Amino acid sequence: MSTIWDGVLRDEILERRERLQSAIAASPDQKHLASLLAEVDSALSRIDTHTFGVCEGCHGTVEGDRLVANPLVRFCLECLTAVQRRALEDDLELAARIQGGLLPKAGKIAGWEVVYHYQPANVVSGDYCDLVTHENGTGGLDFLVGDVSGKGVAAAMLMSHLHAMFRSLIAVGLPLDRMLERANRMFAESTIATHYATLVCGRAAQCGEIEICNAGHCPPLLVHGGKVTPVEATGLPIGIFAEAEFTSKRIALEPGDSVVIYTDGLSEAQDVSRCEYGAERLMRILNQCHCLGSLEMLEACVQDVEKFRSGEPLGDDLTLMVVRRSG
Repeated sequence: MSTIWDGVLRDEILERRERLQSAIAASPDQKHLASLLAEVDSALSRIDTHTFGVCEGCHGTVEGDRLVANPLVRFCLECLTAVQRRALEDDLELAARIQGGLLPKAGKIAGWEVVYHYQPANVVSGDYCDLVTHENGTGGLDFLVGDVSGKGVAAAMLMSHLHAMFRSLIAVGLPLDRMLERANRMFAESTIATHYATLVCGRAAQCGEIEICNAGHCPPLLVHGGKVTPVEATGLPIGIFAEAEFTSKRIALEPGDSVVIYTDGLSEAQDVSRCEYGAERLMRILNQCHCLGSLEMLEACVQDVEKFRSGEPLGDDLTLMVVRRSG
């Protein structure tokens, strides 16, 4: 692990140690707490001796995402016992089922057609995808696509954190820019400094107007009148600076117009020659199929990425969403 990582995680572990000591003081008869404190002290000692993240079995490197999710991990995946591996597999399967349950229902919503493709690169995903209809009678719709830093279990946990956070903030009814600022502050204050997320948050009104706030994510693509135009970012990724400010853009869509949002798992998908798919190729496909329905447009894009990859595995989670004005 790098010195920066060591310092960040050391502060995180020290904070957890203080909470653990308070729990021990309140319940001194719980022996498992004392055992846990010993493990925490051992992790701090490994950081101080620059052996944190070194597997105690093979002396190789412990996977970074596992350390972020659980700083007390001492063995890499290869050195886990059969029982430990099965327990980890069970946890991943449960996490995958939970993530599947968090995905929204697509379809016709408040004058809009929304469809999406959500494809984890592994068992669990760090991509965030959500649709929330407004309960205040305005007929509005919020749509969100994001990408949490890192991979694996740690990223999946942060994705679930984002889901719960935005669901709560949307219910409050804040303006879009203020909602992003509040989410950014909450995310920055509740995670370690190396955690952040890029995000596109959009708000679609029944009149056909879409308001978009982009927090450092891949630019959404506006499909209008046979032309495909990127909608540039308007802010930093959330979680980097707690006091960051965000602005939004408003776009008027005609019936049949669409906004397409994707994660970099799509644009950075590689073929056998390690060439990347790229945003320009996606724009060409959208230009060719702009007259199709939302589902047909989505399927055309996904099929083109699959054709480009020619069986090569995904290097990152892939999410693609089409928001189309239906009338």
